[in-house]
Amino acid sequence: MATPRMLTIREMEAGLDLIRRSPQGTGRVEMIVRRPQIGAREVITEATLDTHVGLVGDNWLARGYRRTADGSAHPDMQLTLMNARAIALVAQTKDRWALAGDQLFVDFDLSDAHIPPGTQLRIGTALVEVTAEPHTGCRQFAARFGKDAVKFVNSPIGKHLHLRGINAKIIRSGRFCLGDTISKTDS
Repeated sequence: MATPRMLTIREMEAGLDLIRRSPQGTGRVEMIVRRPQIGAREVITEATLDTHVGLVGDNWLARGYRRTADGSAHPDMQLTLMNARAIALVAQTKDRWALAGDQLFVDFDLSDAHIPPGTQLRIGTALVEVTAEPHTGCRQFAARFGKDAVKFVNSPIGKHLHLRGINAKIIRSGRFCLGDTISKTDS
């Protein structure tokens, strides 16, 4: 299969209205991806979130983070979520979504206005909390989706809507499946 042409920033901006119409009350898990090792991706249909290891079978804990003092995994970056409408626009085909490197792709409004840091989200029986750690487009994202894609997700509107996604930490371990709902808790 041929790699789709990389979109221009203008072409991506034309898709903002659809992204802005993402559900706010209850969304849906559209794809689950675990990263068993660096560069590897496994698209799965059910998952377990664990307060200690993150997404079970993912390498978050073992991989660590180069910006922590001791190189250990950053506790506020256990889980990454990206808006499914945003990745659909940028990647153009669903088989390329996993290249973004995020673990959950959800049809749900991830904007600052809807779910600021501290917001708790229920996914299946798990509970996660949105953290303030930024999730921005990087060199790898540019290589896979183009420099304009990085400019798009890192633009002021891209940052407000969290087009590149959000970081979260797991508050309560639990299970969920592809197609399960994602929603804000009442607290």
